[in-house]
Amino acid sequence: MADTKEQFEAVIKLCREIFEKKLEDYGPSWRMMRPESITDQILIKAKRIRSLEIKKEHRINEGIKPEFIGIVNYGIIGLIQLELGFADDVDITVEDAIKRYDRLINATKELMYAKNHDYDEAWRLMRVSSYTDLILTKLNRVKEIENNEGKVVISEGIDSNYKDMVNYALFGLIKLTYSNK
Repeated sequence: MADTKEQFEAVIKLCREIFEKKLEDYGPSWRMMRPESITDQILIKAKRIRSLEIKKEHRINEGIKPEFIGIVNYGIIGLIQLELGFADDVDITVEDAIKRYDRLINATKELMYAKNHDYDEAWRLMRVSSYTDLILTKLNRVKEIENNEGKVVISEGIDSNYKDMVNYALFGLIKLTYSNK
């Protein structure tokens, strides 16, 4: 598990650095996005990953890793939006956005560590394409929950699905960075 923790910390650091740089460029302009729009942003990224996995080539000079980073960061943005609701104007500072990001990525990481203990790192045996498919499945679930105005009978809510998507994307980043898939 030591390697797992080191690898998670490394890919989370990468995602956080991108998040911070985007905040420098745009500020927390995403505060104006409704939760459904966040879900659709993640969907676009997951669909592109799947397309690249199937086609085995890309015409835009960005591969799969930046899309997984985007899923991680939009997943955390989604969790922030679920906590705060969306706004008509940017209503938090860059510093507040970073504090919220850190808190939520740490909570998501701790969830992964707990699940990883129970599942005995089974994710390492999976293919990256399976993470993509699981993210797409979770997106369909979230869209159903959103269409039902957040109501669920027995299932986990949107926040749990966002956390799972973030963790699947982190698994993908680890596999793409540290192994031969």
